[in-house]
Amino acid sequence: MSGCAKASIYRLLGVLLAELIAAGCACAASITIATYNVENYVATDRRVDDVYRPAYPKPEAEKTALRAVIRALDADVLALQEMGPPGYLEELQRDLRAEGLDYPHVTLAEAADAERHVAVLSRIPFGRVQVHSDLGFRYFGGQARVKRGLLEVAVNVDGAELTLFVVHLRSRFTERPDDPGAAVFRAGEAGAVRDFVLRRFPDPAASHFVIMGDFNDTRDSKPLRLFTRRGSTTIACLTKAADRNGETWTYGYRKEETYSRIDYILVSPALERAAAGGARVYDGPGVREASDHRPVVVRLELAGAPAGGEASGKPGKNG
Repeated sequence: MSGCAKASIYRLLGVLLAELIAAGCACAASITIATYNVENYVATDRRVDDVYRPAYPKPEAEKTALRAVIRALDADVLALQEMGPPGYLEELQRDLRAEGLDYPHVTLAEAADAERHVAVLSRIPFGRVQVHSDLGFRYFGGQARVKRGLLEVAVNVDGAELTLFVVHLRSRFTERPDDPGAAVFRAGEAGAVRDFVLRRFPDPAASHFVIMGDFNDTRDSKPLRLFTRRGSTTIACLTKAADRNGETWTYGYRKEETYSRIDYILVSPALERAAAGGARVYDGPGVREASDHRPVVVRLELAGAPAGGEASGKPGKNG
C-alpha cells in the first residue's frame, strides 16, 4: 500500500474517531443536584445546652456539621430551605470556600416570610434567576400567597438548559382551627406553583425541569399529587430516594422521635430516564447534628437541549 493510501485511511479513521468522541460527549452531560433544609440558619429563639436563648444564631457546632455534610454531597447545584436573610447565605458561602468548596454563584428568594428563605448555591453560572413572590391562590374565600415564594433558576449543562424550581411549602403548624396542620394552605401553595410551572412549560414531556425542596407533606398527600398530575397530563415524576440502609425518611421530629419523608426531587417526564439511577438520602457523618432534615441528592445524565418556554418575574439576588 502506498504512503498516500495509508495517509488517506489514517485521515478517515481520525474523522470517524472524532465523530465517535463527539457523539459520546453529547450523551455524557451530567449534573448533580441536591436539596437540603438547613434548619433555622438564622437568629431565632432556641434552646442551646438546655438554656433558652432568644434571637440566637445557629450554634457553631451545627454549622460545622452542616458544612461537612454539604462538602460530602459535593453537588453542582444545591437548593436550601430555612436559610436566613442574605448575610447568612454569604456567611455559609464564605465558610464553605475557606474549607475548599467554592460556590461562586448564589441566589436567595425574598417573599412573605422575612426570616426563612429558599436559596441556591451553584458551581455553574446561572442562565436565568427569577423570584416569584406574588403567586396567589384562594384560601377560605380570600386570597393568600405562597409564603416563601418560588425560586426559579436555569443553568446550562453542555448546551442543555435545565430549570430548577425550589420550594418550601408551609409547615404543618395549625394557625386556624378550620385548617388543621395547614393542609388546605399547603395544597393551595402547591396548586399555585404547579400552575406556574405549567405556564412556563406547557409540555412537560418535552421540557427539562426539576421541582425540589421541602414540601412538608408525605408522598400520598394532595400537594404531591398536584405536582405530579393535572388531568391526563403528567407534570413531574417523583425520584425514588433511600439511604444506604434502604430508609427513606428525610425529616426527624426529635421531640416525638418520629420520622417521615417530606423532602423531594421531582423531575419532568423528559428527565425520567436521566434520573433512572434514583436519588440518594444522605446519611453520612454529621447529618444528625447539622439539621432535623436529611438532604436528598440525585445525578442527572442529560442528552440534548429541551424545548423552552416563557417566564415572567423579578430578578433574584445573584452573585
